[in-house]
Amino acid sequence: MPYRHVLDVPAMGSAVRIARETTELVLVECGVGLRHPNVGPVLLIVAELVTNAVRHAAAASPTITVTYAHGPGAFAFAVHDRHPRQPAPAGALGTAPGSGLAMVVEMTMELGGAVVVRADADGHGKAVWITLPL
Repeated sequence: MPYRHVLDVPAMGSAVRIARETTELVLVECGVGLRHPNVGPVLLIVAELVTNAVRHAAAASPTITVTYAHGPGAFAFAVHDRHPRQPAPAGALGTAPGSGLAMVVEMTMELGGAVVVRADADGHGKAVWITLPL
């Protein structure tokens, strides 16, 4: 995907708002109108992933990175932290409905997208990548 944008935020509560606002700006820069039906779910997924990183990884990862990519008909983004725990997206569906990653996986699949967790080369971090059609 040719278009890329990177946001680094401190692992604290304000990161969620900053990530949502930045996501809106990136979508507009990519030519996606804020009334597009996938924008609301994208903002919710970004907020949930950043919230999870703040809640579960802040002690090991003082900074959270959100990476955005956009290409013809697709929008992808990743939330990266340096906590070593690697969640399993497929296993998340078996958890309680409405729980963080389970909700992200379910919403992404309903939109025809994909969820991938990529471990850092050193094993001390990961990025949760979401790819959605637009």
